[in-house]
Amino acid sequence: MKKLDLGKEKISKLILAFSIPCVISMLINSIYNIVDQIFIGKGVGTLGNASTNVIFPLIIIFNATAGLIGNGASANLSLRLGEGKKNEASKSIAQAIILTIVVSIILSMISYIFLPKLVYIFGCTKNVYQYAIDYGRIIILGAPFMITYSVLSNIIRADGSPKYSMVMLVIGAIINIILDPIFIFVFDMGVKGGAVATVIGQVVSFVIAILYIKKIKSVNLTKKDFRLDKNIFRILSLGLSSFITQLTILILFIFMNNIMTKYGSLTKYGADIPLSVYGVISKINSLFISTVLGISIGVQPIIGFNYGSGNELRVKETLKKVLIINFMIGILFNILFVLFPKEIASIFISVSDPNYELFIEFAILMCHTFLLVCFLNALEMTTSITIQSLGKVKKSTAVSFIRQILLFIPISLLLCIVFHKGIYGVLYAGVIADILCFIITIFIFRSEYIKLGNNKQGIDEVPFNNAERMNQNPYFDNVITISREYGSGGRYVAQLLANLLDIPCYDAEIIRLTAKELGFTKDFVEKYDETRKNFYAIDDQMFIAETKVIKKLSESPCIIVGRCADYILKDNKNVTKVFLYSDDTSKEKRAVQYYDCDPSKVKKQIHKINRERLAHYEYYTNRKWKDLNNYDLMFNVDKYGVQKTAENIAAILNKEKL
Repeated sequence: MKKLDLGKEKISKLILAFSIPCVISMLINSIYNIVDQIFIGKGVGTLGNASTNVIFPLIIIFNATAGLIGNGASANLSLRLGEGKKNEASKSIAQAIILTIVVSIILSMISYIFLPKLVYIFGCTKNVYQYAIDYGRIIILGAPFMITYSVLSNIIRADGSPKYSMVMLVIGAIINIILDPIFIFVFDMGVKGGAVATVIGQVVSFVIAILYIKKIKSVNLTKKDFRLDKNIFRILSLGLSSFITQLTILILFIFMNNIMTKYGSLTKYGADIPLSVYGVISKINSLFISTVLGISIGVQPIIGFNYGSGNELRVKETLKKVLIINFMIGILFNILFVLFPKEIASIFISVSDPNYELFIEFAILMCHTFLLVCFLNALEMTTSITIQSLGKVKKSTAVSFIRQILLFIPISLLLCIVFHKGIYGVLYAGVIADILCFIITIFIFRSEYIKLGNNKQGIDEVPFNNAERMNQNPYFDNVITISREYGSGGRYVAQLLANLLDIPCYDAEIIRLTAKELGFTKDFVEKYDETRKNFYAIDDQMFIAETKVIKKLSESPCIIVGRCADYILKDNKNVTKVFLYSDDTSKEKRAVQYYDCDPSKVKKQIHKINRERLAHYEYYTNRKWKDLNNYDLMFNVDKYGVQKTAENIAAILNKEKL
């Protein structure tokens, strides 16, 4: 298949090519849950549907755990492979597998033991209790299989086999669909039958995932790799973002379940019907959410590539088209919710069910209130994902929290408790939160859109060739790495040394070359250069790119400032590693005089930057930043001054060449 050019291919074609596989993968899990809900609703009724909703928070916890380990393992695999460290890459996979098995079993045991108490925390009622226990105990038994294949699914995709991962999930879903009616209707097992069918599907997906371990292409696993060590915390840190997102969903779901039962009991619907209907409607709504998120996530490479290469007109065009597509999808779902709520709800309950009329009535009420303007959420979801592609990770995370946490829950409590609107308060809170979130997100999206200029050109090409090094000293063949405290004058020493040795010095130039390697803007790379500010994979992508740049630069004599270059080039024989430091008073004077630091804040600024450099260095090297064993030369710049320090280093190096 011909590789698509992200910078030149028609935007519409790129959106289709990148989004469809992503949408399919995301829809599989939603359909999986919906099918269970349909058959249990038809075979068991309202209480059966409510029981699956009560147990759903547990499934969220299992998914969160799988995301924590799986996303972290896949990101770490990519990082280690990018660094060329296949041994560490294989260890990360093996450790993730062992950790998954251990954690999933422990989590299942705890869930099984405390299930009777957990179901009430999750919003269970007395009528639903036994159904929830019967369904939950079986689902918990399948948790280790589900968590394991979910983790392996991430690793399989990172290993370059996304189709295998998708087929694995589809086969499990199909088996569940086939077995659901058999166990529920033929064997008359009720909710237990639905749970058994689900677990069997999970076991099959688990087996398919396990079989792939022997087929892993990127590394060769050995028995020694399957030993846990402190590096497992690095894997977990890389998956923390998705874990936090899942916990947010968990909080919202538990909140809604409890609101439905508490205030539903005060109405003619009772506690069980609102609980059941919310589960059904939220599952249907997940089809809308999965589709919009799938499209938005799918176009991330298109936006990121063109933004990084400076082709902002293509970024604007992509944003426009994605927003239009997602709004059209949102409007379509909104029409279905408003015009056909009875038909939608009827799929999940039998006409002979004694609660049929009230179930349908509440479903109509929920669709005409809670989901009345749900299409507006398309903007919030699209904005959250797409601005992440522009490097605005923190802002992206904040946007994703606006509707659920910052608006919906407080408004619901206000209407339910303060204004005594009961269950109707939470239903109308959905409409209010959607409208307010839409208004807020308009300003956020517009501000980011306006910032995009009309630049059609990409970042200037910076070839790695000898033309860059026309002034290079042909008699000097060393590479010098200079690590330095902030304010020590290390940058100036490096520049003076480069002039003395007549070789190039790379400092800020590395930022430009890294930006080119990643397809990001220079400003974005500079902002996060030599820092470890968050747990997002962007830090690791930057380190991989800088590693490639530094290794390429080191093919010829030069000076490289910072960026863990001493560690990256530790195996190169022609490298001299230097560390420069200074006393606090001198650092403060230099920072004020040369770096325009505020005298009243200079101490705090120096401490902050040096702390970030230390954290960055120690995270990626697993070594101490100021350990003298890491360097060949260590100079106190204050003793000689920047000029004399450079001359001393040059003299030592030239003497070594004699």
